[in-house]
Amino acid sequence: MTHSPLPGASSAWATPLSAAASAWAALGGDPALLPRVSVVVRESALPARLPVMDLARACVGVCALAAAESVAARDGRDVPAVRVDDGAVATAFTSERHLLVDGRAPVNFAPLSRFWPTADGWARTHANYPHHRAALTAALGLSERADADAVAAAVAERTATAVEEAVYSAGGLAVAVRDPAQWAAHPQGAAVAGRPLLVRERIGDGPARPLPPLAGSPPRPAAGLRVLDLTRVVAGPVATRTLALLGADVLRVDSPRLPELADQHTDTGFGKRSATLDLDDRTDRRTFDELLDRADVVVTGYRPGALDRFGLGARELAARRPGVVLAQLSAWGGSGPWAGRRGFDSLVQAATGIAVVEGGPERPGALPAQALDHGTGYLLAAAVLRSLTERATAGGSYGVRLALTQTAAWLTGGGAGGGGRGEHAGRVEVGDPYDGPARRLVEVDSPVGRLRYALPPVSFAGGPADWARPPGRWGGDRARWS
Repeated sequence: MTHSPLPGASSAWATPLSAAASAWAALGGDPALLPRVSVVVRESALPARLPVMDLARACVGVCALAAAESVAARDGRDVPAVRVDDGAVATAFTSERHLLVDGRAPVNFAPLSRFWPTADGWARTHANYPHHRAALTAALGLSERADADAVAAAVAERTATAVEEAVYSAGGLAVAVRDPAQWAAHPQGAAVAGRPLLVRERIGDGPARPLPPLAGSPPRPAAGLRVLDLTRVVAGPVATRTLALLGADVLRVDSPRLPELADQHTDTGFGKRSATLDLDDRTDRRTFDELLDRADVVVTGYRPGALDRFGLGARELAARRPGVVLAQLSAWGGSGPWAGRRGFDSLVQAATGIAVVEGGPERPGALPAQALDHGTGYLLAAAVLRSLTERATAGGSYGVRLALTQTAAWLTGGGAGGGGRGEHAGRVEVGDPYDGPARRLVEVDSPVGRLRYALPPVSFAGGPADWARPPGRWGGDRARWS
C-alpha cells in the first residue's frame, strides 16, 4: 500500500511512519523491528500547519515498540506487534483537557499565562504557579494582585525582548515571540541548531542485569524496576506515567516547599506514588540517598546542573550506582545562554517560531496540543526502555538527554537527527476521521475523587490497556520503594 505525503508533513516525513523511523534511529533501535508497527491514520486528529500528528504518532509508536522489544528481551519471544491509533494518540496528547475531578474541569492556564501585545510585537508569559505570577508582576512594577488589564498595559509599553529579560531577571517566565528566522539568529537557537533529537549514551561501566521474566496479567515489561521521578509539570511526568503503565515502581519526589498544581499532578500521576523530601534536611537527605542507592532509573526535569549538588550529575551517579539509567529533561537544552533557564512548552513554542507558523505575525497561535511536552515525554520513556534492554545484555550505565527545543526543531524540520524515512515501516490503515475523545475516556474512583481521564495510547499485543492504580494526593505516600 502506498501513500502520498500527509498534508503539512515535512519532506523528511513522507509517509505516516517516516517520523517513527527517524525517531527509532535516534534511539539506536534495530530498523528490522519497524515492520512490527502498524498505524491507524485518522483525518482531523491534531490538525495544524506543522505535522503535529506525525510527531505524536511517532513518539507514541517508538515508545510502544521499545516496550514490545523489552517484552521479547524478558521472555525470548518474538517482538509483539505494536498498534498506534491516531484517535488514541490525539486524545492522550490533550489528556489535561479531558480530565474531570468529581465532574469539575481543571483550569490549565492561569489568567496571566498568555500572549501579550508589546510595543513592537508579542510576548508570551507563563504564570500558572503563584511564585511565577509574583515574579511577573514584580518585574512589571505592579502589585502582586494586578489583573490582566494592568499587565496588558504594562507590557504594551515595553518591547518584547525587554519584557523577556525583565521577567526572567525577576525569576519569572516570559519570552519574546520570534519567527523561525529570528530564532535561528538568536544565540540560543544557534547553540541548539543541528543537535540531535536526543542523546542516549553509555556513561559508565556496570554489570549486565537481565530483565526478570514476565509475570502478571497483563504482563508489564517494566515490572520489577524502580524509577525515581524528580520531574514536574508535563513532559517528565508523562514519561514516568508511561513507565508506571508498563509496571515500573515509580516514586515521584518533590520538595515540600515547591507544591505542584493539584490537577496537573492528578493528570500525570496515574500508576505512581508521590512523596515529599526536603533535601536540605539531614534526615530527608538520608532517606533520599537510600532511595537513590536502589533506583534502576532516575528521571530529572530540572534545569541542567540544578541537581548536581545532590549527587545527580551523570558521571557521579554512574560511579555511585553502576548500571543506573539517568534520564535528563530540560526546556532549552544543555548548552547556550539559555541552558540554565526554566521553560515550558508554551514558551518554547513562542520562542522557536512555532507560534508564528501556527498563527501569524499579527497574532501568534499555538499547536493543538502541548505536543512538545507530550512528545518529549514518550521519547524519554522510549529511551529509558531501550537503555534497560541494552543493559540487560551489554551492561553499563546510561545517560539520556532530551530538550523541548530539540523536539521543536524536529517538528519544524530543523533537527530531526538520526535519519530514517520509513523504508522498513509497517502497515498503514486509513480509518474513519477522528470523532473526538469520548470513546477513549474512562472513569475511576481515586483518593482525590471520581476521575474521568484519557486512556494511555501505548499499545502492543498482550500489553496493558490501563494503569494498575489511580493517582493519589501530592506528597501522600511514604518515601520508600514498594
